[in-house]
Amino acid sequence: MALLLLAIVLVAATPLIVLLDLASGGTGYGLCPEGVEACRSPYTAGPELTVALIVLLFGLVALLRVTLRTMRRAERLQKLASGARLNAPR
Repeated sequence: MALLLLAIVLVAATPLIVLLDLASGGTGYGLCPEGVEACRSPYTAGPELTVALIVLLFGLVALLRVTLRTMRRAERLQKLASGARLNAPR
């Protein structure tokens, strides 16, 4: 579950990381190979990246919800099973 939370944080922080790289003279991790001054990214590159990150973020959050729901259900079943063993006649 910690890995899933880490993935959510990394996806959410990706635009900031790319902007910081571009601001420091980098390539934006491949977004602008020759730097900001000579960047020839198509008009749709930003929106495509945004949509991809949003879809990925929603997918990870959905996976987190399913994981938490499954864990709660398993704990509830375990509690019921242990309660049934304690209340069983001897």
